[in-house]
Amino acid sequence: MVLKIYAGILFLLLFSVLPFGIQDSVFSQESDQQIQDFSLYGYGEKGKKSWDISGKTADILEEVVKLHDVVGNLYGKEEDVRLTAQRGDFNKADGCVHLEQNVVIVTSTGARLLTDSLDWDRKNQLISTDNPVDVQRDNLRAQASGAHAEPNLKRIALEKDVRLDINPSSEKKSADSSEGEKIVITCDGPLEIDYEKNVAVFRNNVKVKKDDITIFSDTMDVFFSTSPARAKKKKKEPMVADNKIERIVSKGHVKIVRGLNVSYSEEAVYTALDKKITLSGKPKLVIYSEEDFKDVSSGN
Repeated sequence: MVLKIYAGILFLLLFSVLPFGIQDSVFSQESDQQIQDFSLYGYGEKGKKSWDISGKTADILEEVVKLHDVVGNLYGKEEDVRLTAQRGDFNKADGCVHLEQNVVIVTSTGARLLTDSLDWDRKNQLISTDNPVDVQRDNLRAQASGAHAEPNLKRIALEKDVRLDINPSSEKKSADSSEGEKIVITCDGPLEIDYEKNVAVFRNNVKVKKDDITIFSDTMDVFFSTSPARAKKKKKEPMVADNKIERIVSKGHVKIVRGLNVSYSEEAVYTALDKKITLSGKPKLVIYSEEDFKDVSSGN
């Protein structure tokens, strides 16, 4: 039986007025129904819409609503989030949504996540997946297997087989070609990125490649700085690619390779302002050319 419903008013009333136990009873009686143009809404403070989810068609089963061509939205104070997928299951008991096939998350400030499947826990403000993910924000692109994050992608943890590409901005390329090289950081995982604090924490078998320098370590903290233009951006507007590395702190079995020269230490700090690397923790230097390693200094 196919019913054509062009608004989600009926289902909004069912989900907002009836407790979930009663909803299960209602939907179990309609388990053979398919609904076109299904939509469901949620409201927050002062009656303002906080989220919605819709599908071109919906199959009503006893425990879930199976959606096709899914579109979901979260409306925040500072940022909106849009989720799309070819298929999705809405769990009537807890309100969680499982999305599959061409899952895309896009935020109003320009971040994007791509994956094959995703679980969206709306109540706990959490998204998670065990599948490969591709996350892009500003000039940063991260790829990994498995992730969990806030829906707005401001805080995200990538589980394993991590790669982060830091691409130079167009201004940097034109201003100084020596500073226009892409930086690639890999690790076994996890990688935790906090875009609000401008820090990324890499763990286990970390490797960073920048120009002719390669750094290996157990862990690595990368601190970013952003241009003043980004801070002045209005809420919910896309931001340009302007993340720059300010400092890199590598710890544990640190090895730095630059040409034929190799250094070993327990900790190394790279500062972008002066382009220097400071070694500490029983540093050992193997230098074949003084000119090649002139900007490396040893700490205590």
